[in-house]
Amino acid sequence: MISMTRKLALVAGIGLALAGVSHTPPATAQVSVGVGIHVAPPAPRYERMPPARRGFIWSQGYWRWEPRAHRYVWVPGTWVRARAGYRWYPGVWVRRGPSWYWRDGYWGR
Repeated sequence: MISMTRKLALVAGIGLALAGVSHTPPATAQVSVGVGIHVAPPAPRYERMPPARRGFIWSQGYWRWEPRAHRYVWVPGTWVRARAGYRWYPGVWVRRGPSWYWRDGYWGR
């Protein structure tokens, strides 16, 4: 038979464990990892923009570096849900010295 002190300690431990699992602090930082590529991306492909969709904006396709294949692969454009009061800035390849870096698209004011 378990003593009352042990029972209380067990219940308190379980409660703290559950509280720790259920608590999710707000995200305050973003982490980004960049890999420099010494091969320039190809020119963007022409994509016909589909007819407008209410509540969405069209994000053009882009070239993504595929490290296992050592080449760029085309990622087709897609619809992105619009955010009121924000503007969509699409991703872009940026050259720094001899290397190319991908900067993800983002919503800005």
